[in-house]
Amino acid sequence: MKLAVQYEMQRPTLDDHRVIEETLEQCILADEVGFDYLWFVEHHFLTGFSASSSPEVFYGALSRLTKQIRLGFGVVILPYHHPIRVAERVAMLDHLTNGRVDLGTGRSAVYEQTGMGIDPRNTREMWEESLTMIPKIWESDMFEWEGRFWNVPPRQVLPKPYQKPHPPLWVAALQPSTYQLAAEKGIGVLSFGASAPEVLKPHIDAYHERVRDAEPVGAVINDQWCSSTLGYCGEDNKEARELAVESIKNFFGPGRPYVQDQKDIYARLLENWGGVPDHLQQNFGRYVELEEQEDEVVDLSGGGAVSYAIWNQLDADTLCDRGVVIGGDPESCIKALKLHEAAGCDQMMILMQTETIPHDKVMKSLELFGKYVIPEFKKSEEKAVNPGV
Repeated sequence: MKLAVQYEMQRPTLDDHRVIEETLEQCILADEVGFDYLWFVEHHFLTGFSASSSPEVFYGALSRLTKQIRLGFGVVILPYHHPIRVAERVAMLDHLTNGRVDLGTGRSAVYEQTGMGIDPRNTREMWEESLTMIPKIWESDMFEWEGRFWNVPPRQVLPKPYQKPHPPLWVAALQPSTYQLAAEKGIGVLSFGASAPEVLKPHIDAYHERVRDAEPVGAVINDQWCSSTLGYCGEDNKEARELAVESIKNFFGPGRPYVQDQKDIYARLLENWGGVPDHLQQNFGRYVELEEQEDEVVDLSGGGAVSYAIWNQLDADTLCDRGVVIGGDPESCIKALKLHEAAGCDQMMILMQTETIPHDKVMKSLELFGKYVIPEFKKSEEKAVNPGV
């Protein structure tokens, strides 16, 4: 299983220059210690939560500051960009990196879509049309297109990618219907949202089975599943676990971007994180009493007070032992990652830089991953390629 670092580019206080400089330093270290991938989101208007609005510009710098790590767009929001420009930018970066680019694609959320003047009702079809066009642009000498959203007269689009036939294609996915669509189109899954590996395993198995019969939208099938979560590795197991869990709870807390406009979000998070543990089941009665006090309880993002209260009580050991969070000392992180590997995950991306984990601790976490965690998975890869090793 490959290991990646994911970025939203967060800081506790708004400081554009500092977050850029800190992120550059972290990414250079991630390359040096042996991480396989970097994945940067594309977000807009999320002040204080994400400063990653132009990952292609940031990757231009990293193309010359890194040597081996792959640079993944996680993701390009296709409805915001003309497919010609996406194809050109990705191909140019592919040359600058000598073929280290992966293209993840997606549609974003209503708040950002409307800010861009995009009708949310059109984004699924816009994504699909653009995704169909991009590999054809790369593969064609002269490209032309007549579609619903874009029309291109015969034109030569340069450069073509460095990788042959082209960079691997992925899609951001949060639900089974998108997993199935990815399998049908022969593209990789970027499973965002943080889930227990035992919850994802049936979906991973189904994807790997279905993708064998794909009619690929690109020249080749990308049959990889990549899961994501938050994490932190430290020398003190208890302290590191608590910090990692504080980070993920802040990330999905009330009013946060991944919670807004989602119905029953905390009930679904509970399910995705492995359900209610026994020690909280015993206390469920008092949560029911809370919910009955309707005039005193605020319905949190459609999740309900009961669901939110239980979710908020999930402890660090439960979430780390389940693999929902990759947190703790190196041994704890290895155990959690092994759960994802056993579930069939091909790659795991970990968000370490958040508003609750400062730069110096992120750097220490990256160092510990490089010294203790990454070698364990390099050994696993070597054994898979050479069983006699």
